[in-house]
Amino acid sequence: MTVASTKPVAAGAEGFSALESVLREPTAPTLPLSQLAPEAALRRLELTVVRRLEGFLQGDHLGLLPGPGSETNDAREYVPGQDDVRKIDWPVTARTGTPHVRDTLADRELEAWALLDVTPSMNWGTGGVTKRDLGIAAIATVGFLSQRMGDRFGGVVMRPEQLKRIPARSGRTALYGLLRKMLTEPIVHDQAPGPIDLPQGIEQLTRMQRRRGLRVVVSDFLTPGDFELDPNVPPPFERPLRRLSVRNQVIAIQVVDRHEIEFPDVGDIYIRDPETQFARYVNTGDAAARARMDAASAAQRERIRISLQRANVGHIVLRTDRDWVQDIARFVLAYRRVASMLHAPPQGVSR
Repeated sequence: MTVASTKPVAAGAEGFSALESVLREPTAPTLPLSQLAPEAALRRLELTVVRRLEGFLQGDHLGLLPGPGSETNDAREYVPGQDDVRKIDWPVTARTGTPHVRDTLADRELEAWALLDVTPSMNWGTGGVTKRDLGIAAIATVGFLSQRMGDRFGGVVMRPEQLKRIPARSGRTALYGLLRKMLTEPIVHDQAPGPIDLPQGIEQLTRMQRRRGLRVVVSDFLTPGDFELDPNVPPPFERPLRRLSVRNQVIAIQVVDRHEIEFPDVGDIYIRDPETQFARYVNTGDAAARARMDAASAAQRERIRISLQRANVGHIVLRTDRDWVQDIARFVLAYRRVASMLHAPPQGVSR
């Protein structure tokens, strides 16, 4: 949504208010690289990963296959000459009367990929930061939380005309390089044509990255031309998210702006959709009109929430006027208790 008023203010300027909304597309990032994610605030947090992973490096995460590691797997009968007697499971041996050994699961490295939506609707922001840059800050935070020895983090930037893939690499230096590329990605102009939307971007992410791991989808989850408010009608992105979550642990980060939730009272304004041809004058001084707008916005967000819940993905809502590090920290602390249930794979599919 783009709102026109009478006083222009550059994106990222100080003193944003309801009367000083974004008039035009931003021309530069509204957050510097150094402020994306304060590492000191994240050192005591750790993002829970419950899906078993594929890989070759020895790491800190559960693998799919037996091998050297610290996590115990199933017990089986001892085979003389093949098994190490030091692996004999004495409690099982005592219960069964037959020597048993306990296998271990190989530890594997985590490969995480983040899909960043940079379509025109993400250029909006009245809290001193655009939704697009808030999404990059969220990716930075998740990247710092999920990195351990050997873990790799890659990115996909979703523009209307193409997907830009940033290869997954390990280390903090590589993560900062990925964030710098996302911040300096050219701004997508309003009404920019292109065949790629969010459902297609998620589908491409599923096809491009076959190895199991963590997937983060960052978007406002607003579909151009979709005016449906019934939560029982699935949005277009729900089915691709379901497919992505079959083999991966998926976290959806929804970025919103305050004035998309609480419509401001700023008199007569001109509203236009940056991704479609919709445009209209609205009298925001009319309390009934604001109430209808707020109710429709609430119904839209509830439909998105229910859809993401049906897709079995983690869901974080970040606002441009709030501290995103605190919001993600709260999510991570609560996530430890529900991750194993939330990301339970379909019947017949291994973790």
